[in-house]
Amino acid sequence: MTLRATTAVVGVAESDLGEVAPGLTPLDLVGQATARALADAGLAKSEVDGLFTASSYFPMSGMDTAEYLGIRPSYVDGSTIGGSSFVSHLLHAASAIHAGVIGTALIVYGSTQRSDGGRLLSPSKANPYEAPYRARHPISMYALAAARHMHEYGTTREQLADVAVAAREWARLNPAAFARDPLTREDVLSSRMVSDPLTKLDCCLVTDGGGAVVLTGADRARQLDVTPAYLLGAGEATWHRAISAMPDLTTTAATDSGRRAFAMAGLRPSDVDVVELYDAFTINPVLFLEDLGFCAKGEGGAFVADGALAPGGTLPVNTNGGGLSYCHPGMYGIFTIIEAVRQLRGECGARQVAGARTALAHGNGGVLSSQVTALFGTEDVR
Repeated sequence: MTLRATTAVVGVAESDLGEVAPGLTPLDLVGQATARALADAGLAKSEVDGLFTASSYFPMSGMDTAEYLGIRPSYVDGSTIGGSSFVSHLLHAASAIHAGVIGTALIVYGSTQRSDGGRLLSPSKANPYEAPYRARHPISMYALAAARHMHEYGTTREQLADVAVAAREWARLNPAAFARDPLTREDVLSSRMVSDPLTKLDCCLVTDGGGAVVLTGADRARQLDVTPAYLLGAGEATWHRAISAMPDLTTTAATDSGRRAFAMAGLRPSDVDVVELYDAFTINPVLFLEDLGFCAKGEGGAFVADGALAPGGTLPVNTNGGGLSYCHPGMYGIFTIIEAVRQLRGECGARQVAGARTALAHGNGGVLSSQVTALFGTEDVR
């Protein structure tokens, strides 16, 4: 509880998204996002003394990023735990600010995955226990979880398709979303099967893009001409690396990360107004909503069905369109933070959730491996 509301996000921004102009590098997108996020916060680059970043392109991403941006941070964290890295960085940065080690943290990411041919870059070596089975990494791993959830709890392909449809309905309200054409359940079910039971439209987009988040102390945040989004709680947990070592294909470490985040924030799932989840595949929101406590284990399929997550549904989830329809440049976690903050600021236009005061951002890394949860609140919740 000592970290609750001691820090606040004061600036967020994306780089150009989708398919960027030829010749731009991942660091160019980092630069775009950083300049825009600092402008959003009303802060100068010289005020950044903590840098938090991860990359599939640069093994020493902290040094490459600092050099490109022309900053000399006193604290660098390049912890890489997949797409959850940036939500994890929030907790690390808040701890450093609270301890007085740094004053302002920049969390940033950039990728040109789509322009580079659409393949997911990974520095990981093939797992020798899984390689003989020639699984399609990472989709086959998520397909295993989906198949097991269907077998154990009766979850249907139609319910998984409804996750993609809900994401698209939100994306159609977001001018920055990559995919905005109408989408139906039948479209998802009839699209090309990639790894049974997941079709092409059960899978996230492949886009270019970057994002940046600026975090500072709560006292400093209140001095700026911005609407702060206070970090109320955060928690992270890692249970495995390879899917063959996952203790239970239907239960993720979000049970731990969520419990820790809610305990720090002093909130319950019923207190959350907006939920931003890492939806690399349609099974992800089903698992995370269960594990974070929004519904009981095994009830996720019914919980997400028939437009429940879409505009006008029972729970606003992935209001920017998510990784399924908005953008997905290899590691998506930073975009859950950006959208959560914008919803609390009331900046989301047609997709704005009325009266949003609390928001959850959840990152997933690896193959359901690392889970990190963050909870934000407005001034009156703080």
